Amino acid sequence: MAGDRQQITDSLAGTPRRRMLAAAALAPLLAAAPTPARARPAALPTEPVAPAAQKLIKPVHTTSSDWKAVAKILGGPGDMKHKVMYHTGFPRRDLRVFSHHVHVKPSLALGSHVSFVRYADHSNLLMGDVVVTEHELQDFIDILQEHRIGITALHKHLLSQKPDIWWLHVHGHGHDPVALARGIHAAFKHTGTPHPKKSDQAKPHDLDTDGIDHAMGTKGSGDDGIYKCIFVRREKITDGDRVLPPGLGSTSAFNFQPLGDGRAALSADCCMVADEVQHVLRLLRKAGAKLVELHNHGLRDRPRLFFVHFWAVGDAVRLARALRPVVDATNITPTG
Repeated sequence: MAGDRQQITDSLAGTPRRRMLAAAALAPLLAAAPTPARARPAALPTEPVAPAAQKLIKPVHTTSSDWKAVAKILGGPGDMKHKVMYHTGFPRRDLRVFSHHVHVKPSLALGSHVSFVRYADHSNLLMGDVVVTEHELQDFIDILQEHRIGITALHKHLLSQKPDIWWLHVHGHGHDPVALARGIHAAFKHTGTPHPKKSDQAKPHDLDTDGIDHAMGTKGSGDDGIYKCIFVRREKITDGDRVLPPGLGSTSAFNFQPLGDGRAALSADCCMVADEVQHVLRLLRKAGAKLVELHNHGLRDRPRLFFVHFWAVGDAVRLARALRPVVDATNITPTG
């Protein structure tokens, strides 16, 4: 009996050893073999959620009264767009800027503006395009960063401008819109930016605005002596998990400044997706436009949007006709 027990004990003791040796022998073979798809481990919770599975947060309707505290901090009146976007313009009326011997009016290319949007989760989004001089630029950036307001683009709208001017796209998000307003206001205070004021909406008398409308396929509008034709992308545009209101960060704008005798200086930008870019650039050069900048306005937009800023001088209606193919080549629609 004692001998039998010893034999069983020896057998059991050897089993783990035999298994270890077998596993060691099989390990190289197992490592080289492909893992069946059904046997692959599930994605870890820390892995990014695929955009298609991401729950999108929509903007909610607001009125001007919902933004009274913001308006007070910004120092002037704003207006509601699409019932969801509180917009305030800050044209740089303090600057005297020339580009290619043209005196650039503030509403042509020097209009800072910021917009606030409230979302279903009670958070608020701040987005804007801001004009600063090169002397103001670095301090402006530092103050934005102190207030946790991001910069998503730094670029030019004009060629050979005097003095040197820069344009920044800004982006902030939080549950306190007053804090966002204080942040952008603090940055504005370190520039010469005047307080906002309502613009004159009259159409310029020295431009054939009906001819421009017919050529561009839209009804334009006046803005302090400038005639503007505005278009927005037809797609639903998102910024991360936020649905953007129409036109916020996705606008094509053709701005005409009268120069006399039916001529105009045109400062414009066109909003495109990647597949449209090269065709639009060729059309712009064919139309005689000078290309200024190709860039993005946002960091997390979907679809990914690209913007080309361009400049032209000539008969306003002829310019509009030459640029109509650019409108037709992009998936945009008039704001009206």
